[in-house]
Amino acid sequence: MTQDEVLAEFRDAGALLEGHFILSSGLRSPVFLQKMFVFQDPVRTARLCKALAQKVEAAFGKIDYVVSPAVGGIVPGYETARQLGAMAVFVEREDGRFQLRRGFTIPPEAKVLMVEDIITTGLSSRECLAAIAEYTSNVVGAACLIDRSGGKADIGVKLVSLAQLDIPTYSADALPPELAVLPAIKPGSRSLSQAKA
Repeated sequence: MTQDEVLAEFRDAGALLEGHFILSSGLRSPVFLQKMFVFQDPVRTARLCKALAQKVEAAFGKIDYVVSPAVGGIVPGYETARQLGAMAVFVEREDGRFQLRRGFTIPPEAKVLMVEDIITTGLSSRECLAAIAEYTSNVVGAACLIDRSGGKADIGVKLVSLAQLDIPTYSADALPPELAVLPAIKPGSRSLSQAKA
């Protein structure tokens, strides 16, 4: 699947939004990828995650476990694991940090892949990888549907993505004029309410 085909899947799902958005990192952006509009369609999700699984296998070989951060990574993590024939588990925040819960475990010898939905700064990915490291040192790499950092996010392991975009982000006190005049919306899962700048 080409990058243009991946972006077409997001556009066709109504998931490529334009405006003034507050990202989960706190940065501002003129573009927001509302991946849940993609994930509500199982056929579209399977198509994207199958393509991701193919890139993963080419880069890392056989994977035993896929670990994803809750909430946004659960659906693509599960579906990518299904396509890879791997187990799927996820980490959740407890006391402010990601942890395996619900009785999930990772065998120390398992080849582990961390799967995200979209990577911007890489913070959630680094936190997820730190949680995985408490169970195994056998993390082969990471994968995501879209790397919106343009390849700049350093997560500490090799990253495979279906699409790599370089979407600008700004701090709240350094907005370009065309963004500053628009009301700011915070659509991410960490805060589902609207916020005014």
